[in-house]
Amino acid sequence: MPVIECDTADARDRLREAGVEITPGNTDHEQWRATDGDATAVAYEGKVVVQGQRTDRLVGLLRGGGGRAYVYFDGACRGNPGPAAIGYAIVTGDGIAAEGGEQVGRMTNNRAEYEALIRALEVATARGFDTLEIKGDSQLVVKQVRGEWDTNDPDLRERRVRVRELLSGVDWSIEHVPREINERADNLANDAFDASR
Repeated sequence: MPVIECDTADARDRLREAGVEITPGNTDHEQWRATDGDATAVAYEGKVVVQGQRTDRLVGLLRGGGGRAYVYFDGACRGNPGPAAIGYAIVTGDGIAAEGGEQVGRMTNNRAEYEALIRALEVATARGFDTLEIKGDSQLVVKQVRGEWDTNDPDLRERRVRVRELLSGVDWSIEHVPREINERADNLANDAFDASR
């Protein structure tokens, strides 16, 4: 549960400008509440506490965003197609800003790689990073996103479009890296498989 120390009036204004609904607090100690999807931010004197699922957007808005992040992504399948899982890690000079892994249903390995990248970019852009250095071990995804390879599969083409939408307005680069450099994202994807057992 992230706790962001801040000027709560400024934080409220940032959320309101981003279209987040603000309501009065439920107790004398709560200044206001904001809900965004499954996440809720509650303001107290000098701090805002964020709780719920997928808190990344609220946290990014409250922190004011900006800065550089390194985004690592990986998708994995058991069979091709087969049950799939994704993993991602977003790293800054201060350490891991966000990471996660989850099962994403049945799909091909290439689609799982795209799903991992999309989820990582959703988190990174919600946090407000304005410079992203993206690294993954899928040569196909990297070269398609760069525009070096055609995206003939309609399913993958749709995901490539979504990736480029998420990257609009952000300075970015994407690089193919060996699996050992992408180890954290790979481990998070595999851990998501193991969590279902």
